[in-house]
Amino acid sequence: MHRPLGLILAGGRGQRMGGRNKGWVEYQGHPLVEQVIERLRPQVDSIVISANTDIDRYRALGFPCLPDTRPDYPGPLAGIATAWAHYPGHTLLCVPVDAPHLPTDLAKRLSQTLEAGDAQAAIAHDGDRLQPLFALLGPGLAARLEADLAGRSLAVGRWFRDIGATVVDFSDQPGAFVNLNTPEDLVR
Repeated sequence: MHRPLGLILAGGRGQRMGGRNKGWVEYQGHPLVEQVIERLRPQVDSIVISANTDIDRYRALGFPCLPDTRPDYPGPLAGIATAWAHYPGHTLLCVPVDAPHLPTDLAKRLSQTLEAGDAQAAIAHDGDRLQPLFALLGPGLAARLEADLAGRSLAVGRWFRDIGATVVDFSDQPGAFVNLNTPEDLVR
């Protein structure tokens, strides 16, 4: 499998972060987005950021920034669909912008699992919970996602279950999936 296109999902409203754009929240002296880029870059061919706010600021990092093509912040699956609309035929390695400790072997382990089976998607499980925003998605899912998004928003976990995504065990590194969603998470 070729190296995937890295997709950083930064498109939300940041409601749980008090309206602040999570990608630009400082953690250990650096914005979260910079930390995610640092861990993602060696695993992918190139990086794209899905965001609906601070677009010029994200672009200033040197990566394309794609706002959702659907109104009203319909969720991360809309960001994935937008990425495929701009980069058809690409395998996507998706990660959330608020996970600065994401696994450095995420692409490798997800792709090994995809290559060994017949699923078109692989998602991480941290040993306690499914982590569907840490996903490797084959381009054959693009049309299905567009059809499923038509006229409605979808729950991420349910969509992955419906398409038969393979679950990959990352219980050896549960701390890699800690999401920094709230100001309290940053303090902890």
